[in-house]
Amino acid sequence: MNFFDAVIQGIVQGLTEFLPVSSSGHLSLVQHFTGRSGETGAMFSVLLHFGTLVAVFVAFFPTIRDLAVEFFRMLGDLFTGKFTWKGQTPPRRMIFMLLLALLPLGAAYLIKDFYAAFSEDGDILVEGCCFLVTAALLFLADRVRKGDKDAAGMKPGDALAVGVAQALAPMPGISRSGSTIAVGLMMGLSREYAVAFSFILGIPAVLAANLLEFKDALAAGSEVSLPVLLVGMAVSGIVGFFAIKMVKWLVKTDHFEIFAWYTLILGILTVGVGIYELAVGHPLTLFS
Repeated sequence: MNFFDAVIQGIVQGLTEFLPVSSSGHLSLVQHFTGRSGETGAMFSVLLHFGTLVAVFVAFFPTIRDLAVEFFRMLGDLFTGKFTWKGQTPPRRMIFMLLLALLPLGAAYLIKDFYAAFSEDGDILVEGCCFLVTAALLFLADRVRKGDKDAAGMKPGDALAVGVAQALAPMPGISRSGSTIAVGLMMGLSREYAVAFSFILGIPAVLAANLLEFKDALAAGSEVSLPVLLVGMAVSGIVGFFAIKMVKWLVKTDHFEIFAWYTLILGILTVGVGIYELAVGHPLTLFS
């Protein structure tokens, strides 16, 4: 993998990580059609998330700062016996909702090898089907009545539903941001809060995935050089920051359906190409 590959995949990662179109699905397609599928491609795809994590922290810094401050206040209340379930501040309620939404990830971790197999299986039929699932979720979310729930009004069931959507997101083609925002909207969350909750919820999941990948990479060794990795991470972070800004605007202005049509068309095309490749017995490789 060279610097050109790193820049291209960094751009793809930065855009698709936050646009509701599935970064893993797009990176899987890029790696498939450039002949760079497999373990090395999958590893680099996960490592690119470090750059986009920085973008999330920058874009949502005020909210993340408030959550961090409230978390330590909550610990202080627990140790001093002042903690109570009544009269919780919105940041404290959001902390509890985030923790609830993270619970389904435990089940996802138990089948992480199942998810990884689809990213490394050499064909794109599953990716196409998953793009169609993303399209269906986005179409449904675009047609629900606008909700007004924020941190103060969000219910435990809402958080668990969003968490289940995130637990399914490792499947290549199912957008993490798209599915979690869509389910949040269907559960009655306001548009602004659904976006913020989705992106902040992704921080622990992405961080955990990277830590696990680094552990495996240190044990097995990596073919990706450090300079190439740093270039890819930097590009994905910069592009990702502007992608977040775009998502905020698109959700606020009711343009979410654009991505539903995009993933629908991409899913149909990908399924078609996948069936063709199975029929001829070899993948379509644009570059070798």
